[in-house]
Amino acid sequence: MRDKWPLRKEDSLRRRITAAYLTFATVSSVFFAVIAALAVEGIEVRLVDERLEEVATWAGPRHAGGLPVEMPAGLSYHVGADIPRSLRPLAEGVHEVTVEGVDLHVLKGRNAEGEFAVVDHDSAYEKIELVVYSMFAVAFLGFMGFAVLLGRFLGNRIVNPIVELAGAVDAGAGELPLQERGDELGLLSRMIASHTSELQEFLDRERFFTGDVSHELRTPLTVIAGAAEVLLARTEHDPVLHAPAERIYRAARDASDVTSMLLRLARSPERLEWVPMSAQALAQEEVARCQALVSGRPIELRYGGGNDFTLLGVRELVLAAIGNLVRNACQYTEHGHVEVRLEGRSVIVEDTGPGLPPAARARLRGEPIPSGARGSSGTGLGLGLVQRVCAHLGAKLVLREAVAGSCIEIRFPQALGGAVTPHVNSSLTGT
Repeated sequence: MRDKWPLRKEDSLRRRITAAYLTFATVSSVFFAVIAALAVEGIEVRLVDERLEEVATWAGPRHAGGLPVEMPAGLSYHVGADIPRSLRPLAEGVHEVTVEGVDLHVLKGRNAEGEFAVVDHDSAYEKIELVVYSMFAVAFLGFMGFAVLLGRFLGNRIVNPIVELAGAVDAGAGELPLQERGDELGLLSRMIASHTSELQEFLDRERFFTGDVSHELRTPLTVIAGAAEVLLARTEHDPVLHAPAERIYRAARDASDVTSMLLRLARSPERLEWVPMSAQALAQEEVARCQALVSGRPIELRYGGGNDFTLLGVRELVLAAIGNLVRNACQYTEHGHVEVRLEGRSVIVEDTGPGLPPAARARLRGEPIPSGARGSSGTGLGLGLVQRVCAHLGAKLVLREAVAGSCIEIRFPQALGGAVTPHVNSSLTGT
């Protein structure tokens, strides 16, 4: 499943859930941190600033009356020239300054005696403030870590069942998991199972219909081919009758080949006999077989060479795929050439004909069919059958760009039919 539909980490639902929780935790922490900072600053105003003002209100009249001003430890009251030099430039109001490495809270003001300063030399609030902010930092880190763990936990709880369901669908399991659940995942599993069952029933009906029709056609086609052989033998010395008899025989043989191909397509891939084959031998065989189609016409049907490779598949189906492309090219090419060649692990059929119509080109490329396109004239029945054969065997039909005419490629994978378990004839493989 991962090879066919790779999952990018940045698109992972589990990762998105974790990121969402982390974002929520960050925004929440910043919000509460701002509130906490405002609260801490407000407390500082209440505890320190108002305390200094209360000291000034109490100490000012006593000092003016000549009474002793006894201050608590860490506090001092200065008037006029008694104010330390380092504090004299300060404006009126509350200030936080550092003098000789000591943090001070200073209230500068003016009363009947002139300028005064109340100095808090030993306020414990700075230490309390440091502890509070440290606790907020630890709480923030803990909250972020908890958000990551919670996000991953919930992500796993949500994503793992989906991955399990996807794996069961990819493996073609007869019974999908999660169907007994009453939540959305259970609903999804039941809907997939129902839709898969409907598709399977449709495919079975199509396979049986194709097989039955092909089987019913074999008998009359065999009769026609046999009768054509008799006519060929009896009209060998009568060119006027021999030519129509030969066309009848060739048409019956082609129709019989299509019928045989449909019968094989109606079977499951694992029920077919898979054998190793030479791509060069198959291509040369079809080129030789179709030479009669260009006889007497200004067309050259040739094998263009290329490095041979071994493929694994059903011989009749691979021959039918190559042969249909060659016959299509010969049928619709008026002059020039039809060339079959090998490139890499591909068999390529190129011609100098009129090219494929827009509808057929869009179909091969998996694009929407243009609204003005009509049918698929110019492709014959063979192109659609080749697509089905390639899909049945695991190969890929590709339309390549060509200067003139058309160029169609059958691209074989390293192991043809890798999606199924092929049955290889041991007598052909030497095992």
